[in-house]
Amino acid sequence: MADEEVHLTRKEARAGASTHVTRYVLSISLVLIVILFAAILFFWR
Repeated sequence: MADEEVHLTRKEARAGASTHVTRYVLSISLVLIVILFAAILFFWR
């Protein structure tokens, strides 16, 4: 085995596109879940 270290740049190590869609999906789904729970509590009575 060789004891050579592999150095990658941040972009090479990530190997993916950064579109920031995840933050929108998480925030929209969180808002929808809060609305759903509020509706369940309102209509459950």
